[in-house]
Amino acid sequence: MNRMKPKQSLTNSLIIRILTFRILTNFMAKKETNNAGSQTPLKTKTKPEQIKEKAPRQVETKLIEVTLWDAANKRRGSVEPAEHKHVVLGLIFLKFASDKFEEHRKKLIAEGKEKYIEKPEFYNMSNVFFLEENSRWSFLIKQSKQNDIALLIDTALHALEKNNKALKGTLPDNYFSRLGLDVTKLASLLDTINDIATTKDPKQDAVGKVYEYFLSKFALAEGKGEFYTPKSIVNLIAEMIEPYKGIIYDPACGSGVMFVQSIKFIEAHHGNKKETSIYGQEYTNTTYKSAKMDLAVRGISGNLGEKAADTFGDDQHKDLKADYIIANPPFNQKDWRAENELADDPPWRGYDVPPKSNAKYGWILNMVSKLSDNGVAGFILANGALSGGGEEYKIRRKLIENNLVEAILVLPRNLFYTTDLSVTHWIVNKNKKAQTKKVGDETRNYRDRETEILFMDLRQLGEPFEKKFTQFSDADIQKVTSTYHQWQVASSAVYQNVPEFCYSVKIEEVVKKDFSLVPSKYIEFVNRDENIDFDEKMQTLKNEFSDLLKAETASKKDLLNVFKELGYEIKL
Repeated sequence: MNRMKPKQSLTNSLIIRILTFRILTNFMAKKETNNAGSQTPLKTKTKPEQIKEKAPRQVETKLIEVTLWDAANKRRGSVEPAEHKHVVLGLIFLKFASDKFEEHRKKLIAEGKEKYIEKPEFYNMSNVFFLEENSRWSFLIKQSKQNDIALLIDTALHALEKNNKALKGTLPDNYFSRLGLDVTKLASLLDTINDIATTKDPKQDAVGKVYEYFLSKFALAEGKGEFYTPKSIVNLIAEMIEPYKGIIYDPACGSGVMFVQSIKFIEAHHGNKKETSIYGQEYTNTTYKSAKMDLAVRGISGNLGEKAADTFGDDQHKDLKADYIIANPPFNQKDWRAENELADDPPWRGYDVPPKSNAKYGWILNMVSKLSDNGVAGFILANGALSGGGEEYKIRRKLIENNLVEAILVLPRNLFYTTDLSVTHWIVNKNKKAQTKKVGDETRNYRDRETEILFMDLRQLGEPFEKKFTQFSDADIQKVTSTYHQWQVASSAVYQNVPEFCYSVKIEEVVKKDFSLVPSKYIEFVNRDENIDFDEKMQTLKNEFSDLLKAETASKKDLLNVFKELGYEIKL
């Protein structure tokens, strides 16, 4: 390899010089073109029949969520995005709840039950929230130009939460009054949100799309993604672990995106979401409220605990055993516990205590402890969890020896709004034994994978998103998930190791590499310089270089002649 370096260096130098000469040649060619074009052509009179009509301008039809975002953002004024998020999402939720209430109210009247239209239980039994007169959207719209509109909104949200136990701890509390919002801008925002037809077509999930779009835009605007995991990442995890039915858990659920996409997965694959139970926990109170609202607007029942709380210090689901865990815990969370705190915590049993300097292995062991005997977890962690020493090494080694690690996928950079680092998708599986299992509409014969791990490198996948970010396309997700599922099943002849993409490893090989889970240590990479015929390459460069030198000489001669004709001869 060392003998190649001088040749490679020479090749690079030649390429640079060739590019330089090409630029000079192109410059002279453009100069000649400009000179030729500078002669003003004779004007000719255009006949009427020669005048062509202008093609009609193409008007781009914006999606309703895009239009609403643009309108809402213009009305933000001086309110910070972090605050504006709760203002807008709270109002969208109130509009949705009110529309559902009015729709059900009309239904009760049509059924001859008019005497029950002010009784909450006749709404709650149909999973519809009951709203008092002063909580209804129509009331707020009529009062929207009043100076006390912020107080009226706070009152409406308080009454809505008070009358519906399912909304306990969900809605913003005295939020609008405290912000001191501009009355004109708030009234205009109400008019904007009034355009959302939340119940027009339930199959289209209009309010869900608006809510999801707004969450993503707020994550971008704030430059913070703690509460939001980009949709394409969630879709990838859901399509890989396939949470068709059972208990789904997220120990750091943010705004509930993982749950929403899991339910969407079930619906897209013709499953029954009633066979699924949602459990989660969130530390930040405002994000906890956003998650509960997000689930409510989708009609998804979920148990996010009695309150916003620290998953490690105040576990809201101590005895839970989940069939699926889907999570994106905080990256590289520092000082997550005191020196002697949580040293005897149940999730660490059988493992070393995770170091207090970084929570990543605390999250891993928490999720492992929550899995049922056949449970599967798909989660995102920073790449630092793949290697390293100390207690983390001991825990990682034990996880591998216990045959829990099923797949490790390194992801492209710029997928997240908060970091451009490449992160990793882990899949942990409590049952990698051979088994026959019903998955959706098909029956799969899984082979024994206890002593194997699948490594995948997805850094070449993805498409541009919002100019500076990357997202997985549907084709990318299909490619990755089909490869993973082919690897799992008994007909292993279908699966093949692919250089720079995937590699199936025996545990013995991982042991030899000292229990490292860094994919690049296993996946084969192609050296594209190995098969280059150096003599052939140099001959090609020689010919190109010769042509460029000749062109340079001719250009130089032409340039000297131009200066000479202008009376400014250059003598070399």
